[in-house]
Amino acid sequence: MTKSSYRVTSDGIDTEALLSEVGNAAAGATTLFVGTTRNENEGRIVERLEYEVYESMALEEMRRIGEEIARRWRVIAVSMVHRVGVVPIGQASVAVAISAAHREEAFAACRYGIDTLKATVPIWKKEFYRGGEHWVGPCHAHGATV
Repeated sequence: MTKSSYRVTSDGIDTEALLSEVGNAAAGATTLFVGTTRNENEGRIVERLEYEVYESMALEEMRRIGEEIARRWRVIAVSMVHRVGVVPIGQASVAVAISAAHREEAFAACRYGIDTLKATVPIWKKEFYRGGEHWVGPCHAHGATV
C-alpha cells in the first residue's frame, strides 16, 4: 500500500514538510517538483498569479493520479499540494513529492504526477501582469470559461 497525501491550501507550501511526508527508510530516491511563480511570461512582466479551485473535485482527481502512479511504478509514497489564492513572484504554487526504492521510478512518477495534475485537476490560473490580466491554461482555450 502506497502512502499518500493530497492537499489544496491558501498557505505557503512547506517543501521540507512535503519531503518529510514521503520520507521512508526503504526509499533510495526521493523526487520533488516545485512550480513557482516567475516574473515573466511570453514577454510580459508578471506581478502575481491567482488560482481558483473546485476543491472536492481537485482532491478527488489528485487521489486518482496518485492511484495511477502506484499502479504504474513501485513507489513508496506520493504527496501533492497546490496553492490557491494569490501566489507572489518566487513562491511555490504546486509541489509533487515521490519516494521510491530507485531513482528511475521516482523520476518517472514525479514527472507523470505534475504533468497529469496540470492537465486534469480543476485548478485555474489567472496571470496578472503590467497592463492587464488573463486566464492561463487549457481550460481557457477555444472559448472555454470557468
